[in-house]
Amino acid sequence: MQADRPLRIDDLPRDLPVFAVSGAILLPRGSSPFMVFEPRYLAMVDDCLGAGRLFALVQPRDDRDKAGVVSGLYDAGCLARITAFGETGDGRYLITATGLCRFRLAGEVEGRAGYRRVLTDYLPYAADLDGSDSGPVDRRALLSIVRAYLGGLGMSADIAQLEKADDADLSVRLAMACPFAPAEKQALLEADSHAERCRLMTTLIQRELLNETGGSSIH
Repeated sequence: MQADRPLRIDDLPRDLPVFAVSGAILLPRGSSPFMVFEPRYLAMVDDCLGAGRLFALVQPRDDRDKAGVVSGLYDAGCLARITAFGETGDGRYLITATGLCRFRLAGEVEGRAGYRRVLTDYLPYAADLDGSDSGPVDRRALLSIVRAYLGGLGMSADIAQLEKADDADLSVRLAMACPFAPAEKQALLEADSHAERCRLMTTLIQRELLNETGGSSIH
């Protein structure tokens, strides 16, 4: 991949190692730290560092719920680049991964050193690369409900930073940070646009607050 021009689908690798983490999603423009300690994933990181620092972040799924394209994995994930790397004193790695483009799984190929490898199809998420997702986001509704939600978690100070974020960053940061269930996180990952993702988050948080208050209205 060349750094002097925007990424295109043809630049992206079709065969990727998989880091499967339940409850964790990565979105383009987003970054997240991960502690790596399983031997298979330590080997995966070693291989990634010598081959472009790229991997697929995909949530594991119980196939008893629904059979997917690849056994034990959700059907969509995100291409990630390792943008920071460190070692702990006890053999673990601490990495920071940055999202580049989402993909649909297209199959599985032979794994290495205990970790799995998948085939990817980026075409359904081409907008992640061309910047065409610029539709309006209902910031007022989302930030209002998030303010109530974070206040209940004792995190009200964080809202000031969210209010400064542009629409895309607001969508990405909240979707990655909010402690939703894995299936809900997956729905946020697969949302067609920032606007749709923000509408879904507003609904999910509203439902959570209603559950906490026994069904009383939240304004």
